[in-house]
Order: sequence, then C-alpha cells, then structure tokens
Amino acid sequence: MAIAKSERVCARVPANVYNVLSQAAELSGATINQFLVQSALEKAQSVIEQELVIAMTTASSAAFFNAIVKPPAPSKKLRQAVKSYKKLAHHAKN
Repeated sequence: MAIAKSERVCARVPANVYNVLSQAAELSGATINQFLVQSALEKAQSVIEQELVIAMTTASSAAFFNAIVKPPAPSKKLRQAVKSYKKLAHHAKN
C-alpha cells in the first residue's frame, strides 16, 4: 500500500490572528492545523465553484438552450467572414 505524499503549507500571522484561529480551532475540537486546512479547503472549494458554475435565471437559461436547439440563420457579415477565413486558410496552406 502506497503512502500518499503530503505537502507543507506555512503562514506567518500576527498574534491577534493566531489567537482567533486557536480559539476557533479549540471550540471546534480540532488542532489549529486541522482547523486551518479544513477552513482553507472549504474556502478554496467555494471559490472554485463560484468561478466554474454559471448562474442563470430561468429566462436566460431558456434563451440559451433555445439558441442551441434552434440557432439563428447566419447573418450576411458572418457568411462573409467565413468565406474570407476559408480563403485566407487556403492561401496559408499553399
């Protein structure tokens, strides 16, 4: 059975911050290290979730999915842009 490698995280904090963290850890029944790791992990997961999840109203989600299911016809400018791109891509290959 392989032992999982762990990494070390260190931080210097003012005495008043350390005292608050120590008190919170003690009240939660954890060591200060356990408390810091758990608190940091919860915050990190929250930040990641906020950045990765797209929040949409019912109306905006309906509009989004409708655009996927029934996309609008390409505009004249879009058709011209695609034609121009294909021409440039063809010349770049040759």
